Amino acid sequence: MNDSCQLAYRIAFAAIRGMGMELAGKLLDVLPDEAAFFAADSRELVQLLQSHNKITDNSYRHKVLAMAKEEARYVADNGINVTYFTDPDFPARLTNAPDAPILLYSRGQCDLNRPKVVSIVGTRNATDYGRRFCETLVADLTTMFKGELLIVSGLAYGIDIAAHRAALHEGVPTAAVLAHGLNTLYPAMHRSTANEMISRGGALLTDYTSHDYISRANFLARNRIVAALADCTIVVESAEKGGAMATASIASSYNRDVFALPGRATDQYSAGCNQLIRRNVASLITSAADLAQAMQWDMPPATNAHGTQRELFPTLSAEEQIVYDFLKSHSDPVHVNVIYATLKIPMSQLLGLLIDLEFKGMVTAAAGNKYSAS
Repeated sequence: MNDSCQLAYRIAFAAIRGMGMELAGKLLDVLPDEAAFFAADSRELVQLLQSHNKITDNSYRHKVLAMAKEEARYVADNGINVTYFTDPDFPARLTNAPDAPILLYSRGQCDLNRPKVVSIVGTRNATDYGRRFCETLVADLTTMFKGELLIVSGLAYGIDIAAHRAALHEGVPTAAVLAHGLNTLYPAMHRSTANEMISRGGALLTDYTSHDYISRANFLARNRIVAALADCTIVVESAEKGGAMATASIASSYNRDVFALPGRATDQYSAGCNQLIRRNVASLITSAADLAQAMQWDMPPATNAHGTQRELFPTLSAEEQIVYDFLKSHSDPVHVNVIYATLKIPMSQLLGLLIDLEFKGMVTAAAGNKYSAS
């Protein structure tokens, strides 16, 4: 069988309704290859699967194969990469997710098996608080783990695009999981960012073909890939309902670590994060150090959170000076709740101040959401 024929059969096999790792493995354990599945008589498949359903129907399989042959031509004509679950570069983390796809289409040359993969998701209605946290988190993770890190998100408005752009700013590869085929791009206004991602070692990924219609359900379904590709998922901002909450739930079901950035009880787009923390679905996160410690990732020694020498005379705002002086007066790290209760600074503002102080090398984050003056 030549490569183009094999590609068509693999595309068709992956497009069979309900085809996942377990079923694909079971079939290929007893059939010589994917072509044999499509050549088999309906009665043979019924006997093999011990059930009669749509995938054993001859006309259904022939229809899927005809579509796949067209898709194979489209893939070849447009330079799209196809990665199959038996290929050595297929994302190994997907094999631990029961409903993950067995085939991915992609643009860009990106190593999806990097040692440390982090998914960052959140609301389309990101605030400055959420965007600033994304930027600082990715910057600090880059300092700690550059060369090992991959940032994954969904290219959507808000937190998703903030995470991708933060990665690009730090020179870290970033991959976007799309809810449609690679014949289009949504949202179109993110096309320039998507092209930059591809040109700088990242990728656009999808399990949808160019024949698939875009629907609301696709965006929910693609979240399982966002969760499955990563070691952990971070929800930066979210209302109580939304795609980011679904991604967190899926990641938890895969036994992946989930983290959430806390916010004020009155903030609509922190309500989901606070709920995840309250229900013990997610661990509270305020810094890259929190993440590294929770994941038990060894951090290289650095002079501060950003691995740079601290300025001798950093300029502090009045609010930053208050927080710094308070921490300076304590010999031991102080829990963020104690700082909040003592200084009466709104939690969202306080967390922003702590992040900025950490960036300036004036504050060090310790385990358990505690902080000390550097």
